[in-house]
Amino acid sequence: MLLTTLLQAGVSFAAVGKTIGAAGVAFAAALGIGKIGKAALEAGARQPEQAGHYRMTAIITGALVEGACLFALVICLLTK
Repeated sequence: MLLTTLLQAGVSFAAVGKTIGAAGVAFAAALGIGKIGKAALEAGARQPEQAGHYRMTAIITGALVEGACLFALVICLLTK
């Protein structure tokens, strides 16, 4: 029903596909960063003396996930 409404309003299939792809990329990145944060918090709780190391590893890994998300988002929105 939503797709029918969008198509009647003049929105193309490509625009709908780009939007769905961008939403999927953002959801996957959020899920990945959440799992990274959870794992770092659990690891820091098990070994408090290494919490700083786990935190730094989580920040670096989160930045890599964000970079991949941004790259995928740009590719998704630039395709025709």
